[in-house]
Amino acid sequence: MQDEPRELSALPCPSSISVLIVRIGMRRLYWPGIIRSRWNAGDQKTMATQGEFSLSEVPAHERKGALSITMVLLSFTFFTGTMFAGGKIGVAFRVVDTLWVAVVGNLLLAAYAAALAFVASRSGLNSVLMGRFCFGEVGSKLSDFLLGFAELGWYAWGTATVAIVLVKLLGWPASVTTPLMVLFGFGFSITAIVGYRGMDALSRVSVPLMFALLVVSMWIATRDVGGWPGLAKIAPTQPMSFAAAVTMVFGTFASGATQATNWTRLAKSGRAAVVASMIGFFVGNGLMIVAGAYCAIVYQQSDIVEVMMLQGLSIAAVVMLCLNLWTIQGPTIYNVSAAACHLLRSERRRTLTLVGAAVGIVLAIGGMYEMLIPFLILLGSIIPPVGGVILADFWYRHRGRYPAIASARLPRFNIAGLAAYAIGAALAYASPWIAPLVGIAASSFCYIVFVQIAGRAVRAPSVQGE
Repeated sequence: MQDEPRELSALPCPSSISVLIVRIGMRRLYWPGIIRSRWNAGDQKTMATQGEFSLSEVPAHERKGALSITMVLLSFTFFTGTMFAGGKIGVAFRVVDTLWVAVVGNLLLAAYAAALAFVASRSGLNSVLMGRFCFGEVGSKLSDFLLGFAELGWYAWGTATVAIVLVKLLGWPASVTTPLMVLFGFGFSITAIVGYRGMDALSRVSVPLMFALLVVSMWIATRDVGGWPGLAKIAPTQPMSFAAAVTMVFGTFASGATQATNWTRLAKSGRAAVVASMIGFFVGNGLMIVAGAYCAIVYQQSDIVEVMMLQGLSIAAVVMLCLNLWTIQGPTIYNVSAAACHLLRSERRRTLTLVGAAVGIVLAIGGMYEMLIPFLILLGSIIPPVGGVILADFWYRHRGRYPAIASARLPRFNIAGLAAYAIGAALAYASPWIAPLVGIAASSFCYIVFVQIAGRAVRAPSVQGE
């Protein structure tokens, strides 16, 4: 099923930790110096000094505890876009059914993220590097493109959202919307040049603030609707199937769960990675879905910013939006640039960051804000099969242990992995059932069958630690 292997070439481009640092209340601004020094420095050297191990396994002495990983994942999943998706679900179901959708969808998402997180922690690799084992050195460009496309779509949506909402909340003329998209589109990209510790520090501030705002908003909604009895009486106005709703929930972070290995590979143990992923995706993403849906049910308004305006929280909504989107957009555009570097085999990550931001701006201006729901459903179909192939390759073909990536011999194309992905994605997209589950199960099963047929189920050399 595979062509002749050749030595794995190490790319000089970073591929993992997408990052952000914002220091609140600083008396000195030192961004210009950082930008100049880091832009002029080589990508490989800069990333090496930050200890991010973009092209190799993360060593044991660089691993981090569960709390640090959990806080970063919570800041990642406490995302305004998820509340918008929750709002769409809220106007389609009664409150009890909405809660079931949230529980089932986020439990599946968290389990998927945790499964990949365990592999990432055990191997020290992220999804991009693991993709080179299951898709091949050249074939892994497929996963680079898919993950880059997914993150680019989110970046475009976030850029459009912050511009549109600021114009709406602050009463500015509509003519400034496009200039704001350009400003924020490039502004967000600047934050992709700094390190993990900044994102960790910011998450410890932004996560509690975001949580407090959600609690206040839901309390006001409960008061306005007359408590649980009043909430239970509200009928849905825009019907949606249960399977489509669960797929939408999974789709909110299908790409994020796949690329969260950028952080979970830093976990000290597989258990820490699993715990952090379950909290980050089940609790964090779940709260955002429920909060958005809850308020949408009460006010029959799926736009969470409109809801907060109705609640008299306009100023809080502006603060939440800016802080939240700035927190998430930096990692998002970093993921785009990392995927682009691997796709193009280029070391010019910073240049590709700006190119990616420019493409995101074009998509934002082109109407990405209105395409959120179709985009989420698409992601819920085409991204999970990537993880399905990775999991099957790690546990079945490599028996739970990759060889060291620096010395591994890989084929240019792993036909078994590419074919399994194609079948899984096609079945997921066409399935009337829960698409992510269909995609993961089908791609994993097909990969195992293809590898077995090809006689490739052999134990890989054990050359790396737990």
